[in-house]
Amino acid sequence: MNSVMNSKITTRAGQDCLQGLMRIWFDFERQLGRVPVIQRLERGRFPLEDYRRLLLHLRQQVVEGARWITRGASSFDRDFADVRSMVIEHAREEHRDYELLEADYVAAGGERRTIVEGERNAGSEALHAFMMYRASQPNPVDLIGAMWIIEGLGQKMAADWARRVEAATGGDGGHTRFMRYHGENDDAHLDKLYALLDRVCRDAADRRAILRTARVVARLYALQLEEVDHD
Repeated sequence: MNSVMNSKITTRAGQDCLQGLMRIWFDFERQLGRVPVIQRLERGRFPLEDYRRLLLHLRQQVVEGARWITRGASSFDRDFADVRSMVIEHAREEHRDYELLEADYVAAGGERRTIVEGERNAGSEALHAFMMYRASQPNPVDLIGAMWIIEGLGQKMAADWARRVEAATGGDGGHTRFMRYHGENDDAHLDKLYALLDRVCRDAADRRAILRTARVVARLYALQLEEVDHD
């Protein structure tokens, strides 16, 4: 896996940044393994009530995701016009993902009003505030670190989570479309991140900023999932 991923990065700074991001990802996986709702999912003890609660809490991050991506795009100046274009395209592709998630919630027996009126939990509040703050800074290249964590979650885990949900709840795929969509499409999104890494990770300062943001987002995302059991 390392050699395949490294082959997509052509600069030394990009290679160093990628290696750091991979270390953060492996730590993130360990964090997720300690989250109670994910432990229940992995053990197959995951009733529909758990699944609805998970979707309810994930929706707030999904709704806000396109907002911080778009805000970040607007913060790049003309020297990063190509980066701005790529980020805008990414926001366009995902800005209505929450509708698919809401449909899954209803298909799993929930009421649309409940999920639409749901509030952010403590982790979602912290994640949203941090992301909007970083996205508002001039030329926020460190957002690549955030996208690495969030898109990586879709690419590496969403399809497996969908299979586990269906097995535990006796589903036929009708209420896991959001997860399956990201499991099938986030490979392409990560390919775009490789190109961005080569473009924006130019020196040690860029690498430190990108890795710091990735580390913070990983922790806040795990906190968001921890809070699923605290509503």
